[in-house]
Amino acid sequence: MSLGNNISFLRKQKKFTQEQLADRMSVTRQTVSRWESDEVVPELDRLVELCGIFACKLDTLVREELSDQSGIYSEVRIKRVAPFKMASYVIISQDPESDAMGHMERWAENSGLKKLCPDAKLIGWDFPFVTQEQQNRFGLHGYVAACVIPDDFRTDCPGVNYMENKEADYGVITIKEPFIQPFERIPNAYKLIMEYFQANNFKEKNQENIISCFEYEYQENDITYMDVYIHADGVTKVDAFSTFS
Repeated sequence: MSLGNNISFLRKQKKFTQEQLADRMSVTRQTVSRWESDEVVPELDRLVELCGIFACKLDTLVREELSDQSGIYSEVRIKRVAPFKMASYVIISQDPESDAMGHMERWAENSGLKKLCPDAKLIGWDFPFVTQEQQNRFGLHGYVAACVIPDDFRTDCPGVNYMENKEADYGVITIKEPFIQPFERIPNAYKLIMEYFQANNFKEKNQENIISCFEYEYQENDITYMDVYIHADGVTKVDAFSTFS
């Protein structure tokens, strides 16, 4: 583990130059450079100050190999997602994600959506309304799967609810091969977005007709990726419009 590499990694994630970080810390650029090269170890009060700037825990800064994440996670970015319509299905079971996704894949075939839109996107998110008894006693959890549908799509095929997501700003991060360590990589993606929000004074916001968070899985060149989206408020700069329709 290199403390200097961690400082450099977090500085770049924050999009600071060495000069900008030095100004925030009231030190010289040369001092920051010496920290990042492991020539000098910052004093404890400086480490605590760095944790405040980077919105991370001291133990994370000094003990973890943060730069290893660069090959797994993209940088967090802000996207403005255009409004889109979807057909959704929620299930509570011991394997709700697979069950819900399987149901929606079959629905896409039976409804004609797959024929009309071969690249129709399938997204999903946790369904939180599961009791503690259901979770602890029976091992049940909830999940929602949804197919994004064109505005003019019509079908009589049953088994779904129709929803619409309004235009909204999202913090987004991409995970490479999320299912190699799904219980580490996916939750950590949410953590990285929330740390980005905190560091940049953004807020997570729940709002009617806007999904608070969702996941989108896809493949490129035989590699599986997952984009994690969390609804953001307080956004001052966004990337170009993105859409799921």
